[in-house]
Amino acid sequence: MPSKKPARVAERRRLRMAPLRTKAKSAVVAARQLIESSEIESAEKAVGSAVVALDKAAQKGALHRKNASRRKSRLMKQLTSAKSD
Repeated sequence: MPSKKPARVAERRRLRMAPLRTKAKSAVVAARQLIESSEIESAEKAVGSAVVALDKAAQKGALHRKNASRRKSRLMKQLTSAKSD
């Protein structure tokens, strides 16, 4: 079991980072749903907001920067594929 101070610090950090991760994940899910429903114009806006949310989460340390980059890449790839169909 961790000692008391590191446990307190970890809990504060978890509470601070959780909303950033939640916002990023929600934005990605919303963008994917719009891409799948073939609403390309709405999907482009949603992908843009998802990219911003992922960048903010990575900048503040809630997500690893390469994790955020990978998610952005996959999202853009899906959007490009949907546009070409």
